[in-house]
Amino acid sequence: MSFPAVLERGDDFLSEYPRRSRAWAFVSHAACVLVVGTSKLILNVAYRPEVTGLEKLDAALERSKRENRGIITVMNHMSVVDDPFLWGCLPWKYFRDVDVIRWGLAASNVCFKGTFLSYFFSAGKILSTERFGRGPFQPSLDATVRLLSPDDTMDPEFMFIPSQKASLLPWIKSPLTQKIKEIDSKPYHPPVMRHCPSWIHVFPEGFVCQLQPPHSNSMRYFRWGASRLVLEPTVPPIIVPIFSTGFEMIQPESGAENIFERYLPQNYGQEIKVVIGDPVDDKVIEDFRKEWKNLCEKNYDKNNPKDLSHELKFGKKARDLRSRVAAELRQNVLNIRNQLGFNPEDPRLKDPKFWKRYTNSKGLSDPDIKFIGKNWAVKEYQAKVKSYDEFGNELKDD
Repeated sequence: MSFPAVLERGDDFLSEYPRRSRAWAFVSHAACVLVVGTSKLILNVAYRPEVTGLEKLDAALERSKRENRGIITVMNHMSVVDDPFLWGCLPWKYFRDVDVIRWGLAASNVCFKGTFLSYFFSAGKILSTERFGRGPFQPSLDATVRLLSPDDTMDPEFMFIPSQKASLLPWIKSPLTQKIKEIDSKPYHPPVMRHCPSWIHVFPEGFVCQLQPPHSNSMRYFRWGASRLVLEPTVPPIIVPIFSTGFEMIQPESGAENIFERYLPQNYGQEIKVVIGDPVDDKVIEDFRKEWKNLCEKNYDKNNPKDLSHELKFGKKARDLRSRVAAELRQNVLNIRNQLGFNPEDPRLKDPKFWKRYTNSKGLSDPDIKFIGKNWAVKEYQAKVKSYDEFGNELKDD
């Protein structure tokens, strides 16, 4: 269930680059093909990639078009080369049409450090995302919700409208609603030129996770941003889990601070496995979305019903729902891991409270779990990172 103001902010964020331009579409397609081609060259010459379950991804993409629904792929995050090397494992047919190529999210302090990188990654269909406390309520996540909402669903039928008629006036005055109704005879133009629903690929852990044995190939907890992508688009997305192993050997975190090891592939001949699982049951998604809709009805802001209220962002029930959605996504990825015969995952690793304690203590709280290299979720290990309060508001230095 979508709020007009969320979709409106998503439009604004996506409009920061000329994504309706045919020239931009050409450059975007060229950038994606260049990166995928380079990835394919490295993988096929130096490694042994193997993909299982492509037919499931094909079926999901076909359903996405047929049912006019966005598609989300969720995957574990073991290496800085997960994206783009994942795409180097897939057939060229996924990259013939720029509208079919996935969108993604990436850390602003890593991938958007200057004008050139910002344009390059934006052309590559990547959205700049703040970490370290910014939280799930930020423009790039609004934009992702918007991308998962097909353009022909920008209609009140698909958005949250308070049941009480007295609360409708602020909603009717929403700028997005005015656009939709073509006020002043100006038609609404979506911020992205596309002819089919969008595909979003996310790494819900937020950070690379390479742990030493016996915890190899384990995951962090999944973050709430992924939950928003399930709950808030105008129509329910199709969700496909993916698990990969082997990319962590191409770029092991043990060499992260060595310039040669960081930028040159390692462990030539390594087998790379990408396993695509069955889509998450539609009924599971619908049940979560019904619960979200009920929360919206009970907790919307009567003075501003077109936007998420404080309670819908930070209230206990809303937080609990997002936690359960994230846990469900994680379990679907974990199910694939379990099928591959790895050691059973330590139950502590799915718990956000464990990770907060572990990260704040730099691992001292649970010394039996050790990272290969650094735990990059520790803020002081990262450069040019902003500080935020508990509600995601930026803190200014005095």
